[in-house]
Amino acid sequence: MKNCRAFISYKYCIFISNIQKKQLISNFRLVLLFICIISANQKGFTQINFENFKLPIHKTTEKILIDGVLNETTWKEAEVGKDFFMITPIDTGKATQFSEARVAFDDEYLYIAMIFFNNSVQGDYVVESLKRDFSFGKNDNFLVALDPFDNQSTGFAFGLNAYGAQWDGTMYDGRSVDLNWDTKWYSEVKFDKEKWVCEIAIPFKSIRYDENNNRWGINFSRLDLKASEKSSWAPVPRQFPSVSLAYAGALIWDTPPPPQGSNISLIPYLSNNIIKQQTNDPYNSLKIGGDLKYNLTSALNLDVTINPDFSQAEVDQQVTNLDRFELFFPERRQFFLENADLFSNFGYRTIRPFFSRRIGLGVPIVGGIRLSGNVDENWRIGVMDIQTQQDGDLNLAAENFGVLSVQRKVFDRSNISMIFVNKQAIGKDENTSSQYNRNLGLEYNYFSTDNLWNSKILFLQSFGDDTDSQGSVFASHIGYQSTRWNWRVQQEYVAGNYDAEVGFVPRKNYNKLQTTGGHLFYTTKETKLLSHGPQLGRTYFFDTDFGKKDQTDQFKYLFNFKNRSRFSVGVSENFVELLSDFDPIRTQVATLKSGSQHQWTSFSAEYDSKPQNRFTYSLGALTGGYYNNGTRTAFSSEMGYRFQPILEVNTVANYNRIELPAPWNTNSFWLLGIKANLTLTNKIFFSNLFQYNEQLDLWNFNSRFQWRYKPASDIFLVFNSNEMTIPEVSSGWSLTLKVNYWLNL
Repeated sequence: MKNCRAFISYKYCIFISNIQKKQLISNFRLVLLFICIISANQKGFTQINFENFKLPIHKTTEKILIDGVLNETTWKEAEVGKDFFMITPIDTGKATQFSEARVAFDDEYLYIAMIFFNNSVQGDYVVESLKRDFSFGKNDNFLVALDPFDNQSTGFAFGLNAYGAQWDGTMYDGRSVDLNWDTKWYSEVKFDKEKWVCEIAIPFKSIRYDENNNRWGINFSRLDLKASEKSSWAPVPRQFPSVSLAYAGALIWDTPPPPQGSNISLIPYLSNNIIKQQTNDPYNSLKIGGDLKYNLTSALNLDVTINPDFSQAEVDQQVTNLDRFELFFPERRQFFLENADLFSNFGYRTIRPFFSRRIGLGVPIVGGIRLSGNVDENWRIGVMDIQTQQDGDLNLAAENFGVLSVQRKVFDRSNISMIFVNKQAIGKDENTSSQYNRNLGLEYNYFSTDNLWNSKILFLQSFGDDTDSQGSVFASHIGYQSTRWNWRVQQEYVAGNYDAEVGFVPRKNYNKLQTTGGHLFYTTKETKLLSHGPQLGRTYFFDTDFGKKDQTDQFKYLFNFKNRSRFSVGVSENFVELLSDFDPIRTQVATLKSGSQHQWTSFSAEYDSKPQNRFTYSLGALTGGYYNNGTRTAFSSEMGYRFQPILEVNTVANYNRIELPAPWNTNSFWLLGIKANLTLTNKIFFSNLFQYNEQLDLWNFNSRFQWRYKPASDIFLVFNSNEMTIPEVSSGWSLTLKVNYWLNL
């Protein structure tokens, strides 16, 4: 173990011992700022694939029937995008499974037709289920990435699996897709042993674009699991997602896309809830409300919600919490999801000035308004205002939440963003800690033209009605990712008096320095192994006076196989000085004292099976030390079986055994979950989730039926039941019937 510790220290942190930590971080900020400025000024000449991969799109007057049969004259005359390039397992040649892409448009729709041949490998198609927004890596599927503003940063992604299930999302940072966004579009799939065919119609009213731009970024990708091959029309290096906009080709319009014209949608809903809490009698709650969507321009959208209801949202998946800080759970409410990157992705994963789940926590939302989208190819804007109601029973004041976000594209793919977040109490009550809390932030994001380099500089300042809420944040990073090499250096400073009441900042009063790096060796012989290599990292946490509080050293060795399975083994060294009293098993038995120091070593192993099998699984194991000279042994597993395409069953089983001195002694926690998704058609979904968390003695059952009787219009029937005994006994259930309808005015 000493040798391992010495190796990590020598490779990544030997410089720490020779330089004062405070001076190091100060110099690092200056160096990083210099690197970002210099890199940003090295502007590329053009998008990588634009000149060599062009697909003309022509207007048609023919009525195209979306049936998966390409018998229209339009498709026979359309130019063809073919000769796809392989992305994985290797990215140095053409795909072995042939594919063809065709496009067309009329005054209402953008049409896409795809043919995927099984010329080299035949067999059963791999399809997990018919659910919307399916798991990309577990289905034979097709994706198209659209960059209507040709900014290589934002856009839309649409996809289908081989049985016709839809997949859609908004794109941000040039490579990431937010699948929480749903819109109205039409598709059909036909397949046989030789090929499968997709036909798609996307209403122009369903997307945002510049009516004067006759050149869009576009790329088509295919994942064929039976051949263990991912491919794309315009080539993409294998270390990047196939929808990376930096590597998109060009969609050339013979005439500009049609103006959207007036586009107003009204989405009313009716919801009835039967609620049972504790020993009280069940009571009935009827809600009426809805949303209004109005396209101010083809790229800028206004959303208004009145008396919103989120009872149909998916429940959070339980976790065993052994962390000292607050856990993050993603937003699942529809109103907060469109263009969410403008608001919720500002900052870093643990430094978010805005976190929408802080809104409506325990109190109803009266209404809200959101303006978001592209002003032009360089400017994006997001404005949101939410009003909550007063709760007299809980002595909670009404509150107003306002967010302003502005983003300016600079150079080829970089941007500068500003955010302002305001929380204002309307009135004063005994539970209101402050009358207002505000955050002002500025960040610069750099992405190189080829996607290999990325960096960020972030500054935040909080304001409150007392000095304890007025502090600052400074954070930055620089990273590099090629086919074989990856590394990243990041620093963070969060003042002790920084306060983001509408954000997610679980830790304050610290300086952080983190370094990670790795290398992959690719095999050249015909073996099952594709690549392997080490990953190393070191993380320091200091207080604001630069006293060391945490240190983690990690070493992991990865094995990636051609059939898409993966295996890794690792070791970590941990040092912690507690900042406050902490219960290491979080069951309120006792606490370790603030200022006490703890050090231990852990070993881990993980394996993910190949996704082509009907039975798939992921296994993990950890053993080693723990707080207070204790020991921890943990096992985790996720298993799934698909009765394609009707039913998929997934199970989660996590076990922790922690041995500590008295009064904790030996404790074990199971976390169990089983989820069954029944997809009778691609319009009828029935999901059931049962969870048991032994740490909290929590039982949870969620049953959710959804019938999409018209595009973007649904009927939901949701049953939810909870019973928990830690920290106190609580139980209850609810049954919800909700109907909404998407009406175009």
